[in-house]
Amino acid sequence: MHVGLIGGIGPAATIVYYQRLSDRVREAGGRLDLTIVNAHVYDLIANVNADRREAQAGIYAELIERLKAAGADCAAITSLGGHFCFTETERVAALPLVSAVRPLDAHFAGRELRKVGLLGTEVVMRTRLYGQLENTEAVAPEGDLVALGKVYQDMATSGRCTAEQRAIFLEAGRGMVEDQGAEAVILAGTDLNLAFDGQEPGYEVLDALDVHVAVLADLASDRLSLADLALGHAA
Repeated sequence: MHVGLIGGIGPAATIVYYQRLSDRVREAGGRLDLTIVNAHVYDLIANVNADRREAQAGIYAELIERLKAAGADCAAITSLGGHFCFTETERVAALPLVSAVRPLDAHFAGRELRKVGLLGTEVVMRTRLYGQLENTEAVAPEGDLVALGKVYQDMATSGRCTAEQRAIFLEAGRGMVEDQGAEAVILAGTDLNLAFDGQEPGYEVLDALDVHVAVLADLASDRLSLADLALGHAA
């Protein structure tokens, strides 16, 4: 299956999606058929901050039209924060959208996680992944989520993580584990690999990006159909 990605939000996340998706499809013995279009991260930030869901959905819709014209069979948004208007985008999208949020609840339940801590954009943390976790309790860092979300936003737009930013994220994760009882910290922001790759924080870390990539790789390798995905049969 030809997979289409909406990238650019931010650039580092797009690179990681491409790398990990390529690796998984190759490991499965397949050949990746992929097209990436570029969204503008500052448009997304402005629309998220103002809760302009229809406006961002319209931007996505135009990009998905381009993916369809390039031959893509499905589309995916490479940003969990960018999923704030997922429902609105589904209504106007020319291709089926493969959610990065929907597979997470089953994945966490499969790992028998009762409580997880979330790191990501302010909206992802505040809404506890848009309220879509039913089988696992989610907590967010205590304190100013707007300020923490701004640290994430600055990292995502620059495509780099400073030592100070890394320390903030590592400590926020530690607080959720030690003070709030989280059994694992979820990287619920697709740029957080910049902060956590190569680190040993002393607690379990799971990258939500990897769950999404696994679904996309199964679609790309024809091990999963869109019909199966709609019925909840994703691995």
